[in-house]
Amino acid sequence: MARLDERVSRSLVDLIPRQVSELGADLGNMTVALPVLACAMAYAIWRGHRTQALFAGLTMAAVPLLVIPLKEWTARPGPLEPWAAGYYPSGHTATAMVAYVGAAFLVSRRLLPLAAVLTALTGAGLILRGYHWPLDVLASLALCVPLLRWPVIATRYGRPSHSATDDPEQR
Repeated sequence: MARLDERVSRSLVDLIPRQVSELGADLGNMTVALPVLACAMAYAIWRGHRTQALFAGLTMAAVPLLVIPLKEWTARPGPLEPWAAGYYPSGHTATAMVAYVGAAFLVSRRLLPLAAVLTALTGAGLILRGYHWPLDVLASLALCVPLLRWPVIATRYGRPSHSATDDPEQR
């Protein structure tokens, strides 16, 4: 499987201009993805959905707790840096998926297709730029699906928190 992954990767790296693939890869940077989630969390809190915001934040906090030990354990070298290790799974892909999907759940489910596109652009950018093998990206996507159950559950079952202007007897 690793050989196939490497062959596919070699055929894809630099298939498009590096500036374009770099833009996609950058969508998974914490400096890009985390502010999106933070704004969505602030919006959710403002709307009284504190539980949902909390679950989205906890889900993002779980990403490095899962990804970093897997990177250390597998110690897979990178496509363009065979001397470096820690590329499997892709932390940028996991960050993008959890941030954008989590933000979509907090703001509007109609934004889920946009979240999927941003996540796909991140993964594609990472592969096409040569930062990650295709299996690194796929592993992150598979890892994040169960993680994203937390915001889904909070959205379905969490009740909006009451604001100070609500009638105290209805609490």
